[in-house]
Amino acid sequence: MSAAQRLAGKVSIITGGAAGIGKAVCERFGQEGASVVVADYNLAGAEAVAAAIEAAGGRAMALQADVTDKTQVDAMVAKTVQAFGRLDVIHNNAGIIQVKALLDLTEEDWDRVQAVNLKGTLFGIQAAARQMIAQGTGGRIVCTASAAARRPNPYFAHYSASKGAVVNLVQASAVALAPYNITVNSVCPGIVATAMWEHIDKVISSEEGLPVGETIRRRLEGVPLGRVQAPEDVAGLVAFLASDDAAYITGQAYNVTGGMVMT
Repeated sequence: MSAAQRLAGKVSIITGGAAGIGKAVCERFGQEGASVVVADYNLAGAEAVAAAIEAAGGRAMALQADVTDKTQVDAMVAKTVQAFGRLDVIHNNAGIIQVKALLDLTEEDWDRVQAVNLKGTLFGIQAAARQMIAQGTGGRIVCTASAAARRPNPYFAHYSASKGAVVNLVQASAVALAPYNITVNSVCPGIVATAMWEHIDKVISSEEGLPVGETIRRRLEGVPLGRVQAPEDVAGLVAFLASDDAAYITGQAYNVTGGMVMT
């Protein structure tokens, strides 16, 4: 089997699959031969991604899902199995950010970010793992954390905290699920060319009285590779972790930051 078809025959779910990193992962999985369930709160966006995968000759299905709702996450897995017969890979990628100063954070701000980024990841791990255990064939779970888990930012402390917790949740899950041959890993992206980073730049630049784009430019000074990363830079690593090539890797948090974060 060529590297380009490492995921042939695998059934996968990608949450937050309608845009950004999730969209790139969906496209990469489709190219590598996986059946792809594009799950997102934005159903129209998910449908567009699924349609593009099918137009390119792949197999895909769009599902609407709010990852903060356990019932919807369980239903997402059940619908995937109903459509494709099994589940081999889940990428818990759905996430949100809010740019706000530490002392201005409200309880509602904190709860909303933790609900999507952390609770949503937990629900995804649980639902996927239960299905994989029932199948008895193992599986791959990948979760999106962030460079903010390693290098917290005062403009989004609650986001940084949620992603640090994702890294720890992944490690605990890796130990718990190892007896079932289920690996659990996380990826920690840095400055990615997505709507999320456009929002970060706009708000922080405004707060600091800088022109739009200056926040990203200054942060790029600390990136040895010297460029903003593309969502596809992350998708390649997720595809590897979902493949049999990564069968002996679990509990890891991989920085995808162009060298900005090295520990």
